[in-house]
Amino acid sequence: GTPPNAILLLTFTRKSAQEMLKRAADLLDNRCEDVSGGTFHSFANYILRRYSRYIGFDSGFNILDRDDSETLIAMVRKEILNTSKHASFPRKQTLANIFSKAANKVLTIENVILNDYIHFEDDMEIITMIYKEYVRRKFLHSYLDYDDLLIRFKTLMEENSDLKDRISSSYEHIMVDEYQDTNKIQADIVCLLTGGNKNIMVVGDDSQSIYAFRGADFKNIIEFPILFPGTRIITLEENYRSDQPILDLTNIIIERASEKYSKILFTKREGGAKPLLIKTSTENGQSVFIVEKINNLVKNNVPLNEIAVLFRAGYYSFDLEIELARNGIPFKKVGGFKFVESAHIKDIIAHMKVISNPKDRVSWQRILLLIDKIGPKTADNIFGEIQKENSGHAGLLTAKIQNIISDNLKRLKDLFGKIDPDIMSVHDMGKEIAKFYLPVLKQKFDDYPKREKDIEQLILIMERYNSLVDFLTDMALEPPNTIIDNSLSENSSGDNHLVLSTIHSAKGLEWHTVFIIWALDGRFPSLYSINNPEELEEELRLMYVAATRAKKNLYFTYPNRVYDKSSGMVLNRPSRFLDLINSSVLSKYSLNTYEYDY
Repeated sequence: GTPPNAILLLTFTRKSAQEMLKRAADLLDNRCEDVSGGTFHSFANYILRRYSRYIGFDSGFNILDRDDSETLIAMVRKEILNTSKHASFPRKQTLANIFSKAANKVLTIENVILNDYIHFEDDMEIITMIYKEYVRRKFLHSYLDYDDLLIRFKTLMEENSDLKDRISSSYEHIMVDEYQDTNKIQADIVCLLTGGNKNIMVVGDDSQSIYAFRGADFKNIIEFPILFPGTRIITLEENYRSDQPILDLTNIIIERASEKYSKILFTKREGGAKPLLIKTSTENGQSVFIVEKINNLVKNNVPLNEIAVLFRAGYYSFDLEIELARNGIPFKKVGGFKFVESAHIKDIIAHMKVISNPKDRVSWQRILLLIDKIGPKTADNIFGEIQKENSGHAGLLTAKIQNIISDNLKRLKDLFGKIDPDIMSVHDMGKEIAKFYLPVLKQKFDDYPKREKDIEQLILIMERYNSLVDFLTDMALEPPNTIIDNSLSENSSGDNHLVLSTIHSAKGLEWHTVFIIWALDGRFPSLYSINNPEELEEELRLMYVAATRAKKNLYFTYPNRVYDKSSGMVLNRPSRFLDLINSSVLSKYSLNTYEYDY
């Protein structure tokens, strides 16, 4: 047989990899738990740390998360723009999007601007300058961002054939999950890993390819049989989630896709309710209808957490949120801050990053700006002095810092004087940093008791780690799933909340009843995608993904006669993906009486 560690499994989340290996172990035996792999990014990180000398880095490089990348871009942007006259210029988030799109789609910065950001064409030269300096700074400070992990991994194998053969020959079989979500670089990496061995299996649903905005390339799964001649295609058509009337509708929706693998979903279960398309006279009428339906479902013993309202964009739910709060219906809106994206957690992690990598300018600046009387310029000067000392994070103790008298700066020096990563555990370092940070937390945040509990949770997580580098890598690549709820509802208790979610965030999930709101042509699909065939196809797949989340009940709703300011048009037809579907499959009703009486 094949040794487990000669099988490579690549996924998009660590959780899915663990679940697959556990199920395989339950069916076979525990050897399945020794299968190699993880996410694309974690596997790339493993290889790059192992062969870091090939890319000119030390194995202790730091990984920039999205927020840190934007901070470094902002630094470079500010320095370059200070020497240039400009009327308006893209913000750090937009620049990060441009750079990431170029990386994931293997395009030049110029191509991305001309294709997607034509309004910044006049700024192209300066944007390119910022990009080049951003790349230089990352190398200078031993950083790799998310995109770099894949790019450097791909380049490593392309430019070192002996090393590529060594890596690819380690794996007799390669398996990739959710292949429809791969981007061009990931598809190239898969090809490089196969080498001369074509024992590769990918699993995916072309109808659920909805991440083009992140760089996912729909053609990867469509063209797989061309890339690997002799591919055997196995179609899984039996559905274990939805009732047949819902599947009848979703089959018709996806049938219109111009490029697809043909399949007709079915279930062996009998019966089920026909999906409904509801027209209301106003947006608030739509919200009131949904609230009334939810109340009826709850009265019929459907738990709130088995009901979801899905939408194409986050702001589509604002009116509904007000109506839910007014009626005392607790809800959770998916898309709040992730645990490690919250300011207080990033502050703690920044202290640990400079211990691991004293050249980490972004983290030094974050730490120093927490201290009273220190602004960005002073923080830069202090960072420069620390680097001159060449003694790691302890360089702060001997750096020449003039004219700053601050208790917090003295406390920071005392903290770094105590911490020795060679003898202290990750957990003990975390406890010392948290003790130092607590007064800052109380000064900085009104809701510090809640945030203090988050920090306690982070310290508990640290107990699992023997290596600071491993801890920081996991925090960047596989952070905890804890969500800080940012819903309007204050009377939430337990886990029995209604779910509000974008369709992208709902992928892979399921509910007893699903409402898809704003199913209005010009909103879904959006006006911007209607004249672009590829984008329109993606929106069709997005509608399919939304509809296939429902197990028992599926409702589409849209308000009639909505004025769109940007186009000057009045939108008054249901989504083109639903409009012409026969009433034998989709029941259609017009409700003009569901209005909240102000």
